[in-house]
Amino acid sequence: MRRFLRENSLSLVMFGAFFLILGGQIVVGLAESNQDRQEHGQEAQPLGEYLGSGHFIEAVFENWESEFLQIGAFVLLTVKLRQKGSPESKKLEGDEAVDAEPNPRRKGAPWPVRKGGLVLKVYEHSLTITLFGLFLLSFWLHALGGATEYSEQQLAHGEEPVTALAYVGTNRFWFESLQNWQSEFLSIGVLVVLSVFLREKGSPESKPVDHPIWETGSA
Repeated sequence: MRRFLRENSLSLVMFGAFFLILGGQIVVGLAESNQDRQEHGQEAQPLGEYLGSGHFIEAVFENWESEFLQIGAFVLLTVKLRQKGSPESKKLEGDEAVDAEPNPRRKGAPWPVRKGGLVLKVYEHSLTITLFGLFLLSFWLHALGGATEYSEQQLAHGEEPVTALAYVGTNRFWFESLQNWQSEFLSIGVLVVLSVFLREKGSPESKPVDHPIWETGSA
């Protein structure tokens, strides 16, 4: 168990923080939603009903959507684009180990590498395929949750509800999306640039402390 915890401590802490913060969001979100419902003369929602509500689903997935878009785009862009001096970039000239053609005879090579063909092609790009797939799923769930929440407000004002597809065409949907997208790309851009000049000893996101500023890469 100790070995497992040590070998997986980073992901365990990240997912632990995720569930803890998500729990906090649920608690305060339920309270905020029920306060709003009471102000409009509606009954308070129990927890189970709230978790299936547009208020909760929209709030969660509009954020997940931007996260998966940002990290997927960053992984894909770093294949071809460079940033002089940043450890987030490959070196400016020449190929690196990640550019090499997969060797099916390499000891311990994964099954898709040994299989080759279409299986290998998918495996070669499986990270970005999965990240953009999660982005599209989150995008659609954001639209579903948002449409539910928006329709409830429409009905409260004597107007017609909307479908998820119609909601995607509203200014409100794109305001929700774009306000998150811009912040995600800003944060990655800031990391790429600041890591040129600043250091964090021991972190793989930083170059070694004694490496010169304009040396690209972390190795």
